Amino acid sequence: MLRKYKNTSKTIFIDMPDNRDAKLKIRKSLSGGTEVFDVFRKKYVKLSPEEKVRQDFLRFLVGKKHFPASLISVEKGLTVNGLQKRFDAVAYNNNGSPLVLMEFKSSSVKIRQSVFEQVSVYNIILKVKYLIVSNGITSYCCRVDYKDKKIEFLNDIPDYTEIKP
Repeated sequence: MLRKYKNTSKTIFIDMPDNRDAKLKIRKSLSGGTEVFDVFRKKYVKLSPEEKVRQDFLRFLVGKKHFPASLISVEKGLTVNGLQKRFDAVAYNNNGSPLVLMEFKSSSVKIRQSVFEQVSVYNIILKVKYLIVSNGITSYCCRVDYKDKKIEFLNDIPDYTEIKP
């Protein structure tokens, strides 16, 4: 299924998996809720709308953009200015340095300035080269230029082979 991918100058489309293509392992929990097996965390987690976006998007990155699944970390904690925070996902290079910071929202949540502010706070610590924000319908990818202190919105999500140092 084609999903919108926006930046500030134009809208393009990327091939993202949809529910019909999903090969997710889903089960009912003991409490009756729905759980999905997260291959990145190697455990079943609650299948919330945000989790569905995360699973679909990460499968897209692995399958279409050649991100190694073994170098993606999901929902890990970090401390920013003395406060505990939790990022949605980070892709690392082979040396263990963070490269791409990702923030996911439910498809019912519009991507607003506050989402970029949230991911920017996490990036104070991580200092990645790329930021991705997505609600599964609209996605943004930015390259961070620390030297010139600017963020460039990209027309596409780069392949992993193009961004690893």
